[in-house]
Amino acid sequence: MVSINCDMGESFGIYQLGDDQGIMPHITHANVACGFHGSDPDHIQKTVALAKRYGVAVGAHFSLPDLQGFGRREMKMTYDELLNAIVYQVGALNAFVQKAGMELSHLKPHGALYGMAAKYDHVAMAVAHAAKEFNLPVFGMAGTLQETVYREQGVSFVAEFFADLAYDDNGDLIITREHHAMDVSAVIEKVKTAIVDGKVKTENGNFIDTRADTICVHSDTPNAVELVAAVNTVIEVTEAVVEV
Repeated sequence: MVSINCDMGESFGIYQLGDDQGIMPHITHANVACGFHGSDPDHIQKTVALAKRYGVAVGAHFSLPDLQGFGRREMKMTYDELLNAIVYQVGALNAFVQKAGMELSHLKPHGALYGMAAKYDHVAMAVAHAAKEFNLPVFGMAGTLQETVYREQGVSFVAEFFADLAYDDNGDLIITREHHAMDVSAVIEKVKTAIVDGKVKTENGNFIDTRADTICVHSDTPNAVELVAAVNTVIEVTEAVVEV
């Protein structure tokens, strides 16, 4: 079954980002920020408690140490620096997850780190080795260096499709500093095409191959609650049709 995940728990101090309360009932997996691009100990605890209330699996959404840039700026870091930064973040979240009587579900790099893991071997290796330390699967982009390295390292890989981000003709995500509200009907059609046909329409209007084991919606997309509710419905309907 195709799952639906959301990057969330990204509020920090007095600054609120995303409607986690409204989103949580519609998703299966929460990618919880671990403090390097968003969140703090108080918000981590609140997000984990909210996930537990709704029976949502919790995964670690770790990033480069770039709080001011929200983790969306590339940084030059060595393999050891990256591995240590990832283990540090996952370990912090895992402590709150265990405190809540839950188990960590998965790992997912955030922002620039996600893109770097699809391009640079030492970055993908750092993510893979962190995943092996915690014995967890990783959400990533199908057909990229991420999938190749993770599988070679014996790490379970979950192909992720993005409902609220555009793709270029190379299959790369088009990342912007701000997310804008999405046309719900267009997103529904996009998700349906990805699940049924294994295709996604690029920014230039071309169709390229994709895989969708899990569908992502970002909590900072302005109409995220409406989107996750719609995506949840289209997954259920589409899978029912496919099974018949």
